[in-house]
Amino acid sequence: MNAQPPIPMMSYQGPQQVAFQRDELGVILSLYGRMVAAGEWRDYGISCLREVAVFSIFRRTAEQPLYRVEKRPNLRDKQGQYSVIGMDGRILKRGHDLRTVLRVLERKLIRAID
Repeated sequence: MNAQPPIPMMSYQGPQQVAFQRDELGVILSLYGRMVAAGEWRDYGISCLREVAVFSIFRRTAEQPLYRVEKRPNLRDKQGQYSVIGMDGRILKRGHDLRTVLRVLERKLIRAID
């Protein structure tokens, strides 16, 4: 009799950490570059954690971030995986398309000319 050991069940645990893809970073850094040129922003930081990737935007290096752009793949099927969060923790915009979500920050770039 040929007895074979049971096949171990491999469970899919998902990625060990969430990160922004190259095209997503391109969109974010394009906006960041325009805001730096306008003198609004000075520094940024990127955090890649287990459930969320965060792009933090600073006016000065030693401050709290002005805005956080977050990617949460767990919310992809619900409210949208991208969100922009203000300094006070309020969600300013959330959605499925990163360019649409970042429009809330582009409004700050538009100013009236005298």
